[in-house]
Amino acid sequence: MELKYKETFGIKATGAPLSTDLFFRLRKDILQGSLRPGQKLTEQHVCDEYAVSRTPVREAFKQLELEGLIETIPNRGAFVVGFSKQDMEDMYELRKAYEMIAIKWAIERITKDELEELEEAFEFMEFYTQKKDIDKMLNINSNFHQLIYNASKNRMLKHVLASYQVYIKQSKISTNYAENYLEEVLEEHREIFNAFIKKDPDAGMSAIVKHLDNAKLRAK
Repeated sequence: MELKYKETFGIKATGAPLSTDLFFRLRKDILQGSLRPGQKLTEQHVCDEYAVSRTPVREAFKQLELEGLIETIPNRGAFVVGFSKQDMEDMYELRKAYEMIAIKWAIERITKDELEELEEAFEFMEFYTQKKDIDKMLNINSNFHQLIYNASKNRMLKHVLASYQVYIKQSKISTNYAENYLEEVLEEHREIFNAFIKKDPDAGMSAIVKHLDNAKLRAK
């Protein structure tokens, strides 16, 4: 097997406008707890800390407020809201609902070429499971789901689910990598992939619910 695989998941800040790049950096710092809930964010502090001018800071603040990560209080300034445990619980449930729709539509709408890409992704998951390479397995795992979002042929759904992936990936929640972690994840994805092969949306929805519920249990 040629060990090359094109990464398709994730938003890359390289080449993005400065305000967008700053937004990504601030969002990550908020989700990972470097910027704490209740902490005040001043334009000058962010300018100094991230080596940017005030214009991209203002634009980044607008994006963060739209995502509910900061709150601007008149005459007081901007404060970090962050993500609570309840927020994460709610996100898991919302993601589950959207993933079920994505699986259903993807199985109904996937093209032959897209199915071949999904098969390739699954084969790489098998390979890296055998190699016990968690980092590469997790990368292919993200790509596997992104291929399903693409196959759903719905841009809004794809955007929402990609956002959930970023939030969960960058949050402080860690995963308990048990001894059989890779094997469990692989078998869950095998059930998802088999649903595509059988063209069975109901089986696909059941498989994704099982996978997401187990992923939640594996998270600390």
